[in-house]
Amino acid sequence: MKEIFADNHARYVYRRIHAALNSQGIAVSEKVVRRIMKEEQLHVPLKKRRAYRSYLGEITPAVDNNIARDFHADTPNKKWLTDLTEFSIPAGKVYLSPIIDCFDGLVVSWTIGTSPNSDMVNMMLDCAICGLREDEKPVIHSDRGCHYRWPGWISRMEKAGLTRSMSQKDCSPDNSACEGFFGRLKNEMFYNRS
Repeated sequence: MKEIFADNHARYVYRRIHAALNSQGIAVSEKVVRRIMKEEQLHVPLKKRRAYRSYLGEITPAVDNNIARDFHADTPNKKWLTDLTEFSIPAGKVYLSPIIDCFDGLVVSWTIGTSPNSDMVNMMLDCAICGLREDEKPVIHSDRGCHYRWPGWISRMEKAGLTRSMSQKDCSPDNSACEGFFGRLKNEMFYNRS
């Protein structure tokens, strides 16, 4: 366990260590892994920072939550999730906007920029739409951020024949699969690293 933990730059929590042990043919329960990690003081250093918020009020009418926390899809390009996250680096802040497929967790399209503006999310959506076949019309689920309520986003969705879905206000579990992607990305590849 110490070797797996060190090889992954102290980024793996007990579930990832458990999966790595199982892939090596070592059968052990998650509870045992968690207990041993606690005893050996194998803690993932976490930083809590104020999260970026893009909610600017009810700019346009909200749409229904069509996903309803069901993040399972039987085939690709049926359900997509999107959101924005912020990275603080020495040069300033950088924002990431991905679209994630619920079928396999694949990042379908993404953009990165120094300003969380509508151009960034619209470009990401345009790239994702370009990869769709004519018969594919996924539901795209987002939070209630202003980027997903401006006319540019809405017109692109309507032109492509895609269905919009939105979380309830201040309810991160409604988009937990996307939030989980951000958490893993930051814990394993960003926090406490140069």
